[in-house]
Amino acid sequence: MQAIPLTPTPSQSLAVLLGGQNVGVVLRQRSNGLYADIALNGRTILVGVICQDRTLLVGRSYHGMKGDLVFVDQYGKTDSNPTYDGLGSRYVLYWIEPGETIP
Repeated sequence: MQAIPLTPTPSQSLAVLLGGQNVGVVLRQRSNGLYADIALNGRTILVGVICQDRTLLVGRSYHGMKGDLVFVDQYGKTDSNPTYDGLGSRYVLYWIEPGETIP
């Protein structure tokens, strides 16, 4: 499992190497939640995925990504989903390797 550094801004994009894969993530805060676009090796594989606590963002192996991305609320299992103002502190984005469980 690897934590991905984020900043508490309403819109951000990042590129990281995860398990030998070039992964791009764009995060956007909207009025009804935080959303992610995900690219793998320069190809967009998902657009507009709602970010929820302990819910896999990619979720399907047919997208070609080894492992998955997941937000984890550091305050524990609550009914709260990620918002931009808690990114990098309360809400941490993790890459989990194949076979790992969500913390």
